Amino acid sequence: PGRLDPIAFPPPSVTGLMLIDSLLAGDWATFRDAAAHLVLPSIVLAAATLGLITRTMRASMLESIQQDYVRVARAQGLKPSTIIMGHVLPNALIPVVTLGGLAYANLLTGAVMTETVFSWPGLGRYTFRSAATLDVPAIMG
Repeated sequence: PGRLDPIAFPPPSVTGLMLIDSLLAGDWATFRDAAAHLVLPSIVLAAATLGLITRTMRASMLESIQQDYVRVARAQGLKPSTIIMGHVLPNALIPVVTLGGLAYANLLTGAVMTETVFSWPGLGRYTFRSAATLDVPAIMG
């Protein structure tokens, strides 16, 4: 739990973000420790939406690759990587970006539990404490 090991010394606070502060201080041991403490919370938050985004991306790519402009690009002799990266991917990303915006709200609600479990100070913990103490202006904000 926490952002660093209990025996580690935190870097001088400039930005409040452990990774950036440790880089600014040139403390590579603290940087590695802070990065290691990011792995599990990141996996927990990403696991909920990763499947949905991946499935949507696949379906969108399969739909876009069957469009007429892809056949025209193949007929013009473009390389397959150019067709995929330059024509299919930008059109396939439209629904994925929309879904990513909706997933952002889920990440914020999931952050409440994740920050509580991993003992991270953040917006989720602040929201939880505000609700527990009935801090109405903070809850409304």
